[in-house]
Amino acid sequence: MSVDVEGLTHRYGERAALDGVAFSVRAGEVFGLVGPNGGGKTTLFKILSTALVPTSGTARVAGIDVRDGAVRRKIGVVFQAPSLDGKLTVAENLLHHGHLYGLSGGGLRQRIGEELTRFGLADRAGDRVEKLSGGLQRRVELAKSLLHRPEVLLLDEPSTGLDPGARRDLWDALRGLKGVTVLLTTHLLEEAERCDRLAILHKGRVVALGEPLALRAEIGGDVVTVRSRDAEKLAAGIREKLGESPQLVDGTVRLARDRGHEFVGRLVEAFPGMIDSVTVAKPSLEDVFMSKTRELWS
Repeated sequence: MSVDVEGLTHRYGERAALDGVAFSVRAGEVFGLVGPNGGGKTTLFKILSTALVPTSGTARVAGIDVRDGAVRRKIGVVFQAPSLDGKLTVAENLLHHGHLYGLSGGGLRQRIGEELTRFGLADRAGDRVEKLSGGLQRRVELAKSLLHRPEVLLLDEPSTGLDPGARRDLWDALRGLKGVTVLLTTHLLEEAERCDRLAILHKGRVVALGEPLALRAEIGGDVVTVRSRDAEKLAAGIREKLGESPQLVDGTVRLARDRGHEFVGRLVEAFPGMIDSVTVAKPSLEDVFMSKTRELWS
């Protein structure tokens, strides 16, 4: 396994940010960490990137315990906050980063050329970073993180601040990596859908783990979403008349039901004039997220 986490716990005083977290990431896959704010993913990322020492448990990256400084040569890290020097050129940023890993001379120049070509930056080598768009700067971050040929690439919210086109380019670049395992944190569920597998963290624990398609299948049934001019009144009426447990989500009434299309008829008949629209769909990754964090089905 490229990443192996067992019984990982971390406390900030009396609060457990991580509580016995365990999962493995296979070599070569793109693995996502998803969770609500305060769920523990930032703490976990800091531990895997060696910025934080865990309270207990173990975490190994490329077979090396994260407490061992040698692991840093095995990982590339792209933090959420930019780590480039805007006053330097693209090539100069990579050059100085290479020096930190003991690279120099022709070998370093060759690697810089290879990474710039890989990410479509060869014609931007002499441009100052501060003049680049957010998407191009993110590509420079990726090129820099891969300069020392790491086995595992760690990315913290890599799409932050990127427009849809730049986000797509980022994922094309990640999918084009060969022989590198990618572990990323994200709050974007559409991004999580692109991962080979993902873990949902909630209150410091892994509450779901698997392929996106398999996680959606775990919920089963249908999700009925109802729009109404008075969603709160409609939800109360559904609880009282139909004995269901709907939830208000973003101004809509949502509930999980087997054979949702049959339930729609009962719903419309019971509340004439209150329903603007109804949709019936299979569970999405958002529904999985809400279910596992007990914000939708409770």
